[in-house]
Amino acid sequence: MRAVTVSEPGGPDVLTLTDQPDPEPATGEVVIDVAATAVNRADLLQRQGFYPPPPGASEVIGLECSGTVSAVGSEAGPWQVGDQVCALLAGGGYATRVCVPAGQVMSVPDGVDLVTAAALPEVACTVWSNVFMVAGLQPDERLLVHGGAGGIGTFAIQLASALGAQVLTTAGSAEKLAICTELGADVAINYREDDFVASVREATDGHGADVILDNMGASYLGRNVEALATEGRLVIIGMQGGTKGELDISVLLRKRGAVVATALRSRPVAEKASICAAVAEHVWPLVADGRIRPIVHTTLPLSAAGDAHALMEAGENVGKILLTTDA
Repeated sequence: MRAVTVSEPGGPDVLTLTDQPDPEPATGEVVIDVAATAVNRADLLQRQGFYPPPPGASEVIGLECSGTVSAVGSEAGPWQVGDQVCALLAGGGYATRVCVPAGQVMSVPDGVDLVTAAALPEVACTVWSNVFMVAGLQPDERLLVHGGAGGIGTFAIQLASALGAQVLTTAGSAEKLAICTELGADVAINYREDDFVASVREATDGHGADVILDNMGASYLGRNVEALATEGRLVIIGMQGGTKGELDISVLLRKRGAVVATALRSRPVAEKASICAAVAEHVWPLVADGRIRPIVHTTLPLSAAGDAHALMEAGENVGKILLTTDA
């Protein structure tokens, strides 16, 4: 197979397409001939040497893919050679073939083509597991999504809106704010010009956000807690704003709030299988009927992985960046 490898930690130029041994499925695994994969913020960290894969996972970058099942190990559930699928990965997506635990494989939702399906697994599983399984967002509650124009943000806005929540989001340009509104955000806040804490309070008549999905981490920690409603839940899934912040416990106690930090990649296979099953049950029907659509900024060949990373680092993309194998 062909796979993108990292010659040494560094910039986008260290990504190189090389020949690698073909994977073989073990018990409970399937091999997928990859049609496309998607670039995630975690991929940039792994390339830089800051986010190694979990023990036993492929060293090849890539946390999701779509493609066709080409080999099936024993005890691999319902999957058969020829099935068109998408999958949540612990690694290995930037390749023409990848081996995946069967529980992390999902059918492509109706109405979505095979390449575009690569934009779905990571965002769908991240949003469903954090916003709904962990934070327990309910209809008519208020959700604040930071980075609303990114891959996770565009999906979170659509899913929460479809399930009856009021959605507030932040983004950094008028164009991105307009797209967030088009996708279903009730309130779109320019974080470069406005104080999102004040904007959330004003938009919710002082109630605050019941759930906050945060990709910034340290730099937003204090203000996120200020923006929480009573019994609000802050879920931190990223560290773009640093790893160490200061938390005023008195504010959190007064609000009876919760701060949870979670990661998807390092979870046990059984937990990820449970998340994927829940996504297939609860989220895929909303994709199939058009209430949620995958947002793709651009599609590049696998050999242009470095260009894709540079594009994401520039911060200009709206939605996902895909890499195709032409498999």
